[in-house]
Amino acid sequence: MNKRINKQKQAVGRWRFYVVFGVILLVFASIIARAAYIQVIQPDMLRQQGDARTHRYLADRVHRGMIKDRNGLELAISAPVNTVFADPVIIKRHNGMSREREWRALADVLKTPVESLLGTVNAAIEKQRRFIYLGRQITPAMAEYVDKLDIPGVYLRPESKRYYPYGEVSAHIVGLTNIDDVGIEGIERLFDGELTGKNGKKHVMKDARGQVIKVLAEEDASPAQDVTLSIDQGIQALAYQELKKAVQYHDADSGSVVMVDVNTGEILAMVNSPSYNPNNRQTYSARNARNRAVTDAYEPGSSIKPLVVLSALEFGSVGPKDLIDTSPGRMRIGGRIVRDGRNHGKMDLVSILQKSSNVGVTKLALSMPAQNYLDTFYNAGFGNDTGSLIIGESQGVLHDRRRWSDFELATLSFGYGLQVTPLQLARFYATVAAGGIQRPLSILKRDTVPEGERVYAASTTRQVLRMMEEVTREGGTGTRAAVEGYRIAGKTGTSRKAIAGGYGSDYYATFAGIAPVSKPRIATVVVIDNPKGDEYGGGAVAAPVFSRVVQGAMRILNELPDNEKDTITIAKSQGGKPSA
Repeated sequence: MNKRINKQKQAVGRWRFYVVFGVILLVFASIIARAAYIQVIQPDMLRQQGDARTHRYLADRVHRGMIKDRNGLELAISAPVNTVFADPVIIKRHNGMSREREWRALADVLKTPVESLLGTVNAAIEKQRRFIYLGRQITPAMAEYVDKLDIPGVYLRPESKRYYPYGEVSAHIVGLTNIDDVGIEGIERLFDGELTGKNGKKHVMKDARGQVIKVLAEEDASPAQDVTLSIDQGIQALAYQELKKAVQYHDADSGSVVMVDVNTGEILAMVNSPSYNPNNRQTYSARNARNRAVTDAYEPGSSIKPLVVLSALEFGSVGPKDLIDTSPGRMRIGGRIVRDGRNHGKMDLVSILQKSSNVGVTKLALSMPAQNYLDTFYNAGFGNDTGSLIIGESQGVLHDRRRWSDFELATLSFGYGLQVTPLQLARFYATVAAGGIQRPLSILKRDTVPEGERVYAASTTRQVLRMMEEVTREGGTGTRAAVEGYRIAGKTGTSRKAIAGGYGSDYYATFAGIAPVSKPRIATVVVIDNPKGDEYGGGAVAAPVFSRVVQGAMRILNELPDNEKDTITIAKSQGGKPSA
């Protein structure tokens, strides 16, 4: 019996041995099979896992380039800031949400309600996200405080923030960037590629302590470029100050000032009111951000009359000393009437411009073939962009009709039936000042001056320039544009604003001029949109702004006076409604 029991025990023992031995063999076989699978069939997975723990890419950040004025003043610079971000998985792993005091301090720094901040983080933890922004563009001092809070899973990353030292003065030209430092307006947008550059990159291997032990690859950074504008910030600031005061004083809707260098085609100043402060995004709106000097086309009124005189002289239908009979101060054309403020009788070309006679320029317009007359408008650049490269520039409106009625030609002569931008008008006056040479305008500082294209005869433009000088002298409509010590040529303009079915009771007040006459240097245009009150004409509203801006510009540009012997009296009287 005992032998039988012993045999059964020996059989069970052998069976257990074989089972255990078989299991051990199976385990080793599985390990060998798995190792073979990993090493032979899928070796890349291990390499990727190892690289993920040891390989890192380090960015060599390139700061955005600066925007400068023609004299090197910085209009846009980049300041160091930090971004606060979090890894919700790390926060959960280290029980970071339990640190209530630190989270409240972080919320205070980021100026965010703590409930909102914690809600954002908790939502990200539930979704198992690995990256969320907590705060953007915080100052270095705030970043240092956040770092001392030492919240697990909350990190800092260096960035840069755009700062604009001159704020609203140059906002419409310089533009601004978004929170990711990408240009979205103005020069910031136009030259975003040049200003951005390209970040460098390093592929490194780190040890368990996070120290770099080997540089595997390196890609050099491409430095950002600075952009130098044609703008003279001194003139720009002066123009903005005077324009803003005028818009507020006359309770106008808006206003623009453009100044162009006659000899180079460079834009020395371009301002608009209202403006916005790019350092304070709360002041930004579509209305305030619009660069009206290039986007808004309007009917220029009498400021276009020098072009009609130029056209008649070029064609030869009238001479410089010929007289034009404007009696009785009105004329009928196709059932419609063109009228002056009063009967000026017989007038020479100087008087037509000085008194801004609608009848006078109408007779000049109808004294020549329509195509010759219209060609001078096309040659002035109306209906085309100025070549300035400014984003949003309007080409204005100059119809290319096969047939024009006499009344349409007449209205064109005193600035109706076409639309121009202040920048286009400034280019025309610069062309006259340059002796008939038209140059493309530039918002960038030029190293070389383009030759330009001759569109008018030099002798004719000189005659018109001298005629326009009388506009700012006693008896002219633009006496308030005079600048003591300098000879000024220009023309006033007052045009009604078009409404559905005709024209309303709102006006555009314009003064366009050239200084100094003896050796023209600048062409300047001032436009005030819808001035309210008794004074609304170009001679009363826009001309004084022109005078103060040009006076300061002559000093900044170091232009010597060319009218020291003459005594210039700038009209001080108030009231009265100019006819131009």
